[in-house]
Amino acid sequence: MERGEAYGFSAAMSGAFLLSCLLFAAINRRQRGPYMDEAFHVPQAQAYCHGRFLQWDPMITTLPGLYLASVGVVKPVAWLFGWTGSVVCSAGMLRFINLLFSAGNFYLLYLLLFKIHQKNKAVSGFQRVLSTFTLAMFPTLYFFTFLYYTDPGSVFFTLFAYLMCLYGNHKTSALLGFCGFMFRQTNIVWTVFCAGNVVAEKLNEAWKTELQKKKDEKIYSRKGSSADLIRILRFLIEYLISLKNLITLTALTWPYIILVTVFFVFVFINGGIVVGDRSSHEACLHFPQLFYFLSFTVFFSFPHLLTPTKIRKFLLSLRKHPVQYSLITVISLFLIWKFTYVHKYLLADNRHYTFYVWRKIFQRHELVKYVLVPVYMFAGWSFADTLKSKSIFWILMYFVCLCAATIPQKLLEFRYFILPFLIYRLNIPFPSLYRQLLELAFYIGVNAVTFYLFLNKTFQWPNSDEIQRFMW
Repeated sequence: MERGEAYGFSAAMSGAFLLSCLLFAAINRRQRGPYMDEAFHVPQAQAYCHGRFLQWDPMITTLPGLYLASVGVVKPVAWLFGWTGSVVCSAGMLRFINLLFSAGNFYLLYLLLFKIHQKNKAVSGFQRVLSTFTLAMFPTLYFFTFLYYTDPGSVFFTLFAYLMCLYGNHKTSALLGFCGFMFRQTNIVWTVFCAGNVVAEKLNEAWKTELQKKKDEKIYSRKGSSADLIRILRFLIEYLISLKNLITLTALTWPYIILVTVFFVFVFINGGIVVGDRSSHEACLHFPQLFYFLSFTVFFSFPHLLTPTKIRKFLLSLRKHPVQYSLITVISLFLIWKFTYVHKYLLADNRHYTFYVWRKIFQRHELVKYVLVPVYMFAGWSFADTLKSKSIFWILMYFVCLCAATIPQKLLEFRYFILPFLIYRLNIPFPSLYRQLLELAFYIGVNAVTFYLFLNKTFQWPNSDEIQRFMW
């Protein structure tokens, strides 16, 4: 890191942390007690603070990573400063743990951007710092910095594992992946993603060697044709059925294989992936979740994905490949028809933005969910188009992990999209400075509206005296 970039990074990180501290103070003044899922998380962490490690709230569905990490930070700090009583593990103190995770996420985002795009000499230090600051302000993640939820810690350990994977420290990466798994079981998907990075790299090297042997570089450069895809699939099958190649890949990815094995043992012993209340967290094949994620990504990356140039390219692609797009349309309509699920929480809880998205858009008419298929198609095409700089094997691996992370979820919940979005956003080419500034301004605007609504537009339910607040 050059001196100017180091100063810029320090200023950006310090400014972001100061802003977060001011917001943290404002939120804790207005909402002193636990809110929403904090009503389960805070008492559980307080039980751990008092040494009651066998006590468990059956309504909690995640493993105790958040509570163990909190106790591991709060108790030594309390001993160091001589704090006693209820302040030690108060709701405010526990929330502050996520503020620390948020600072760690800021640093990790910068390191990942630096590592992933290190070969791109056209990217300036200012652009890296600006992109880091923007991603640190990503609204869905940034909001939960100020509540005692699992998201900031889950993102921290997953991004840290990804960074170690990129540097080839796979044992450390798997260990950090285990920490992420302890925060949220579905993070095992991103452990597989880290292993997939290794596999995709080896496949890409072998593919290039194969093409070099046949002196056929021109075919490799023409991504997207049916003949190319068939050839790649044939190569993939031949590569993976080779015992020598499998031994090589196993030797490279064994730390991840051990962790995935531990995960399956846990699922077998536990009788499922969820601990605690399983009735509200049933796995299903909810294929439209992928469409919702793509729409979510276009919304939050519109400066990069929703441009006149991309729209023209998409329309041109439609004209060139009408049969393929017609087939995709038919498949999409079928998946929406047969595999759309509506969770009871989505219809009942008017504190979440998803409640209003569903009511204002999808419940307007029975046909709306089908009419949106062209939007999903453009979102998917634009999404894939921005990843074309990555190898076909990396794209395939990421897409498999994306499906595994989103499709089994019955509940439409924007928090489930945080990690796949961040990994996608980290890997697309750096946009122009204008688009980066537009993206940052958009994020700041969304955050401002979100915090204003949360702090000032409170309401009450008819059968409850508790103050309710709007949130993601």
